Amino acid sequence: MTAAIANIASPRMMLVGGGTVRQVAEVLKKFGLARPLVVTDPFMVSSGMVQRCIEPLAEAGIVAAVFSDTVPEPNDTVIEAGVAVMQAGDYDCLIGFGGGSPIDTAKAMAILAAGGGKMRDYKAPFQADKGAAPVIAIPTTAGTGSECTRFTVITDHERDEKMLIAGFGALPLAAIVDYELTFSVPPRTTADTGIDSLTHALEAYVSRRANPFSDALALAAMELIGRNVRTAYAEPRNAEAREAMMLGATQAGLAFSNSSVALVHGMSRPIGAHFHVPHGLSNAMLLPAITRFSVGAAEARYAEASRRIGFAAAGDADAVASAKLVSGLEQLNRDLSVPTPVQFGIDEATWSGRLDLMADQALASGSPNNNPRVPTKAEIVGLYREVWTGSRANA
Repeated sequence: MTAAIANIASPRMMLVGGGTVRQVAEVLKKFGLARPLVVTDPFMVSSGMVQRCIEPLAEAGIVAAVFSDTVPEPNDTVIEAGVAVMQAGDYDCLIGFGGGSPIDTAKAMAILAAGGGKMRDYKAPFQADKGAAPVIAIPTTAGTGSECTRFTVITDHERDEKMLIAGFGALPLAAIVDYELTFSVPPRTTADTGIDSLTHALEAYVSRRANPFSDALALAAMELIGRNVRTAYAEPRNAEAREAMMLGATQAGLAFSNSSVALVHGMSRPIGAHFHVPHGLSNAMLLPAITRFSVGAAEARYAEASRRIGFAAAGDADAVASAKLVSGLEQLNRDLSVPTPVQFGIDEATWSGRLDLMADQALASGSPNNNPRVPTKAEIVGLYREVWTGSRANA
């Protein structure tokens, strides 16, 4: 493959390893920061988990305020509330502490505070390159990769649309990646975020915007996640598996941030917006069907992915390995108890009635254009139907 010029972006500093959250004050001081607003969620506060961030700051003489009104799928109303808190205080940075939602919220707050207006004004393809304050990201789940990407996804509550916001304003200044923060993550979240990170790596690798830099990270991430996701799901306190999953998630985040996601994410965002399905779970629902749809357009790449994940043997021919990828992803969903849309509790009539709108929103995101096989609207509708019924479409 002859690669185009790759424009690579990453946080200025990444602190990776067990116990690194204890060094949060040192990270702030490296950049001359001393007045943080911690953006987190209600569970992080009620469980006391946020103290893992606040206590080392306090020990260093840094008083941190907390904004904890984030929601699982961040929306523009929450972002506006967060910006109001920012503007009422004298904060010089935001610390996104939690899963992808608090980190995405912190990113969006920085962007909206810098430019004003409405969150929809920054929807891709707009380049949201300005942030009012730097973001330090501390993930507590191994999945979104948001700690190292130049993206945030925010729901427009008036339009039921998940909006991709992209630009350097969303790129954290620093990331603290501490796998010990994931020990208490429940199995369902472990599974969903694990497949989310696997999807990031796979889509980055097969994307039409892939490059040698993103390829290396994507392949490494797929290998780590493939070897460890089931163990992390079954044995939450397994330090080796948790460390591997956290590293794999960060590598996958760097991979897709410097390549792109594709059809899975394009179709996943509308499911989350309309039916409040967690992002990683909607990716998991879609991944086998969309891989089956796409595999013939980039067989060699899908085959190598299958080998790295561990579904195919090193000596398997591309056709065999790529077929094993599809069956392997289906089996992985069964092993991790991934529900179908109907098992999740979505009403069939509502699902069917929104297929055209969801397909339009998926196409409008631009992500399907990065897919090896670029779908038509009718093919996207067919894939949504396949995911509901379990029968194959667009063969």
